[in-house]
This record gives sequence, C-alpha cells and structure tokens, in this order.
Amino acid sequence: MKQTLLVASLLCLTVACGTTETKHEPPPAPPTATSAAAVSPGPAPSPTIAPPVTPPGPTARLEDERNTIDIFRTAAPATVFVTQMRLVRDWSMRAAEVPAGSGTGFVWDQKGHIVTNYHVVDPASSGRTTYTVTLYNRKSYEATFVGGEPNKDIAVLRITAPAEELTPIRVLPTAQKVEVGQKTIAIGNPFGLDHTLTTGVISALGREVTGYGGVSIRDMIQTDASINPGNSGGPLLDSSGFLIGVNTMIFSKSGGSAGIGFAVPVSTVRRIVPQILEFGRAKRAGLGIRMLPDRYAARAGVRGVIVGEVVSGSPAEKVGIRGLQRTSSGSLLLGDVIVGIDDHEVKDYDDLYNALDRYNEGDEVTVKVLREGKVVGMKLALTDLG
Repeated sequence: MKQTLLVASLLCLTVACGTTETKHEPPPAPPTATSAAAVSPGPAPSPTIAPPVTPPGPTARLEDERNTIDIFRTAAPATVFVTQMRLVRDWSMRAAEVPAGSGTGFVWDQKGHIVTNYHVVDPASSGRTTYTVTLYNRKSYEATFVGGEPNKDIAVLRITAPAEELTPIRVLPTAQKVEVGQKTIAIGNPFGLDHTLTTGVISALGREVTGYGGVSIRDMIQTDASINPGNSGGPLLDSSGFLIGVNTMIFSKSGGSAGIGFAVPVSTVRRIVPQILEFGRAKRAGLGIRMLPDRYAARAGVRGVIVGEVVSGSPAEKVGIRGLQRTSSGSLLLGDVIVGIDDHEVKDYDDLYNALDRYNEGDEVTVKVLREGKVVGMKLALTDLG
C-alpha cells in the first residue's frame, strides 16, 4: 500500500494531477555565450528610413500647373522692379539719395518704356526724385519720368537699355473680354521679394474705387490673387499670359492681403498709355469751365457741379453756359449747375469726371444744367482740357 502511494506521488510531480498530458519536456539548457549576448542590452536600433518618393515625370503635372509655369516663364521677363530715390541732406548738409518707395512695373515696348502705378513714382510726392528700374536679368538702369495720369493711377517711365534685354508684356487683344471666374496671375515684388507669383480668379468686374487722384476709378477688376505692398504697378494676367490689368490697391483692415485686390482694367491701360507716350499726359475731354468744389454745392443745397467760371472761347461759352455772377453790391449769384451729361446723372465732381471720361475731344454731348429751378439741355462739342 505504501509503495502504491509513493508511485502516485511521483507521478503527480512529473505530470500535473488531473491532466492527461504525458509529454515530458527536457529542462532548459544553460545559456551559452552566444545566447547571453543576444539578451544583454546593446546600442539602440537604427531609425527606420522612409522609402524614397519617385517624382512624377514632367508630363505628369496637372494641366493648370503647366499653364501657370508657362505664364511665369513668359511674363516674368517683362516684369520689373521700380525704385524711387529721393535726395536728402543730413545735419552737415551733405546730400545723399535714399529709397523713397518701391513697386513693380512692366515693359511696354522695346524702346524702354515702363508702365507702373502713378502713386509708385509720383514726382510731386517727395521733391527731387530719381528712379531705378531693375530688369529680370538683375541689371539696373536709371529711369526718367515720361508722364502719367494720377486719376487713373497710371504712369510711364523710360530707361535706356538694349532692345534684346527688353521683353514687352503681351496685351489682351481688344476683341477679347474678361469674365468673372477667369484665372488670374499676379507677378510683382511684394515686400521687396522680386518676381513673386500668386494666383486667383476674377472675383468681380465693374468695381468703383477711389483712386490716387481723388476721384473714382471705375470698371476696376477685383481679384483674390494675393496683392501686397510692392505689388503695385505689376501685371495681372489671364490664363493665356495676356495683360488684363495693372495691380493697384487692396482692401484690407490689417494692411496685408485679405483676398480683395483691385486692378486698373486693360481697356484703360490701352487708352491712356499711348496718350502719355505721345503727349506726356492723358488727354481729357472737357466743357471749358472752371468748377467749384463739391462743398459749395452742399452749402447751396443743390445737387450737381456749380459752374464757377466759363473759359473764354470755350464750347461752354459758345452755347451760353453761365458761371457765378457778382452783383453791384458785391454778392454772388448762382449761375448754372451741371446735373447731367447725356444720360449720365451728375451729382458731384466725381460723376462729372467719369461721365466726360467716356468721350473724346470733338464728341458732341448734351449738357444738362439747372438754371433758375429748371433743367436746360445744351449741345456742345467737347474740347481737350490741355
């Protein structure tokens, strides 16, 4: 009986009691030198290196990307950096030229004419002024002021550079129109960073914005392509690389781009620039009158433009338009108040300027004036204001 219990106890030590396992595992072998090294701590494993990315071939780019690249290659050489220099004197009266402002411009022709914004190069803004134009090839040339039209914020400079260094901008043909939703590309020198490209769309057309000359510039192009300080005067281009506007200003409460930029339309550029090249100024059709500021009409309680004086020999004098008259006692009597040009209502000087801006010298218009409480219409041929 004791022998039987002893055998059973030995069996329970070898195989767990209550199981049917009968396989006997040998005891683990003592660690060898090799296995000991394998489990001992060693240097950290090398970091995993990401596999390289195979770049797409040149033909794999999106069509829009290829178009943007082509436009930049074509238009960037026509875009220039404009710097205005001002002569100043230090405490010892030594004269030195310092930068007074900078902006962007573009090559108009191979005669060296450069188009930019008037506010970038305004010669009256800082006294004696000189200009420097830096081309795409990094060469800089002194520039002279040819002329401009502040009311349209357009000016023209000229540099003396070899024709082969000048790449004129491609101007949108007259027959082609721009539409809301079109792709836009702006090239300029924001914050002095030369030849920066931004893209967007035409957000709206026909915007009216008060320009540098103090009157509204109408038919402005609105775009969401980023325009920042230094972009002024640069080209706004369409998807064919044609000039469709001159980047001029932004609407922003912070001073940075807020996605609302404005460009003078190419239709205005096509009309104004050739006049500046020929006459040194933009030709303006007028009536031959001198007007009183709008505040006088407000004081008199009338809406329109008060005729202060009629120029002798002018179209206005020929048709009998009346200016202010002085009585024997020295007081002034109100003459005619211009309230319309053809079908265009005139409420102030801004309206009159933009109404006449639609016409050329010699065009016949009907001028509507308020005289003694009645509206009177008179036809006359417009003259050049000179």
